[in-house]
Amino acid sequence: MTQERKPPVVLIAEDDQEMRSLLCDELYDLGVSIREAADGDEAVRSVLDARPSLILTDLRMPAGGLDYIARLRTFAPGVPMVLITSFGDPQTKADALAIGVEAYFDKPVRLSELKGAVRRLLGPALDGDGDGDGDGDGDGDGDIVR
Repeated sequence: MTQERKPPVVLIAEDDQEMRSLLCDELYDLGVSIREAADGDEAVRSVLDARPSLILTDLRMPAGGLDYIARLRTFAPGVPMVLITSFGDPQTKADALAIGVEAYFDKPVRLSELKGAVRRLLGPALDGDGDGDGDGDGDGDGDIVR
């Protein structure tokens, strides 16, 4: 009897609806389950409701900022965090990494690099077959195994 694995859950917090939709579409292709938040308060509520496997969040949005990132870290210790921002500078990056952000990206984000960071941070929870396609056969082609 094989036990079906649940896909990892990624919380995407981004106030720009078009950007959030793009991020959801791109990360869904990795085989993850997606939860969305339109601002920092909604993201915190989502984390309190159910702990995600990874948090991908914008920095500058309503109820956002480094204090928001620190609150997320308090409520979700050990959950990998990826931060994206249009308003970053070296000090913001250093502060975010000091709070516990594992990956930091300036916008515009290269989706291939972002997806690579998500794959790296989720590791075996993503697919268990080591090739990143989520089908369990190790060949990297993403086919469906029955």
